[in-house]
Amino acid sequence: MDERVTLRSHLDQSVPRIPHGAAVGAVIEAIALAAIELAALIADGPLAGINGQDGGVNSDGDRQKDIDIIADGMMRRALRAAPVAAVLSEEAELPETFRPEACLCVAIDPLDGSANLENNISMGTIFSIRPRGNDILSTFFEPGTAQCAAGFIVYGPQTTLVLALNARVDIFILDRRSRAFLLIRQAVQVARDTPEFAINASNRRHWHGPVRAYIDECLAGTSGGSEADFNMRWIGSLVAESLRILARGGVFLYPADARPSYREGRIRLLYEAHPMALIMEWAGGAASTGRRRILELGAKTPHQRVPLIMGSARAVRDVAAIHERIEPMFDNSDAPLFARRGLFL
Repeated sequence: MDERVTLRSHLDQSVPRIPHGAAVGAVIEAIALAAIELAALIADGPLAGINGQDGGVNSDGDRQKDIDIIADGMMRRALRAAPVAAVLSEEAELPETFRPEACLCVAIDPLDGSANLENNISMGTIFSIRPRGNDILSTFFEPGTAQCAAGFIVYGPQTTLVLALNARVDIFILDRRSRAFLLIRQAVQVARDTPEFAINASNRRHWHGPVRAYIDECLAGTSGGSEADFNMRWIGSLVAESLRILARGGVFLYPADARPSYREGRIRLLYEAHPMALIMEWAGGAASTGRRRILELGAKTPHQRVPLIMGSARAVRDVAAIHERIEPMFDNSDAPLFARRGLFL
């Protein structure tokens, strides 16, 4: 592979093969250019006057950081110049119409994980691109299978762009000297059997029975009948967790649980779960709520939340299999009978 393949040349080769290809390429380029500027701002942090302090509350009730507001403005400005009919951002209550006659709509989380800034932990931008329907608002409520492209950018030790386009996933790294994204991995595939899981284990007491049973069996490892002993990872950054799965394999779980604000999950469907699910599936992995395939879901509200279980197809299937053995009304079950009927017994 030519290590100097740029994002631009990659798009020139790829977009002619897909519907609305030129427009899709222009949108991806616009997001990438904004990401280059945002990466520099994040890298400078306090030197650029960015301190990660509270900037208010967004439309979904989450606390904003100053960098959230700045990132949202940067991405909106970039997309205003692209062939985009409307943009739905995490930082706005409803989609904003840009060019009603344009053929694409974009859902975007301008800066996922902004709370990590003060700890110098990776954060990122997540985006979903879909063809505009007859009605702009209803476009965002179509299932995730309507997406024609998706991706995310990780702002970390390197600035990395993961792009799902033309039914495959490719990875680029920003060359800061040339200010261009360069292709480093083509047609990425999620490893099938990596014995790793990522979950916030401090919430175990709130988990529903199927999630608790799956994690308990992973922790039991070979002594509980598993084929391997599992390692746990938890970065607390969706983009960083997703990149790790593409690089190493494993499974990531952000389930719904018994807490009132977590009963429907916490990951936003349109601009987090949908694009991540497309990336995972096109890389040979899977993404599910535990009971339904993420890409089959259509949003009912712009900021709808869902549980998200993603990674290797085998691991996601195993989690779903445990969910199938217990009715939803008994999801908090601690019954010993259920606990003994797991994956490995």
